[in-house]
Parts: sequence; C-alpha cells; structure tokens
Amino acid sequence: MVTKDMLIADVLKMGDVDKIAEVFAGFGMHCLMCMLSHGETLEQAAAAHGVDVNDILTALDAVIK
Repeated sequence: MVTKDMLIADVLKMGDVDKIAEVFAGFGMHCLMCMLSHGETLEQAAAAHGVDVNDILTALDAVIK
C-alpha cells in the first residue's frame, strides 16, 4: 500500500516502473525524470501540482497490487 509520506523514488521501485510513471503522468506529474523525486513525498508533490493526494494514492495502489 502506498502512503502519502512515501518518497516518490521509493514508490517508483514498488512495481512496474512504466505503469507507475503512467499514473504520475496522468496527473500531470512527470516524476520519473524529476530530480526532486528522491527527496519529495507524494503529499508534497501532489500539493506542488495542485492534485488531491488521495486520488494519486488510489491510482497507484491499483497498478502496484
């Protein structure tokens, strides 16, 4: 299960990186190429992009299961 306090870089390692990257891209977040992914949590990234973190968590959990 993905949580809002996880680092983006850690989430990208939890499954198929292409599918996970597609989820981020669907929210306008291109985290795979972002230098901040190693030090930014999902909650911080969502706030920076004006996205509801709960929506991202739901979508990520669906592709990581």
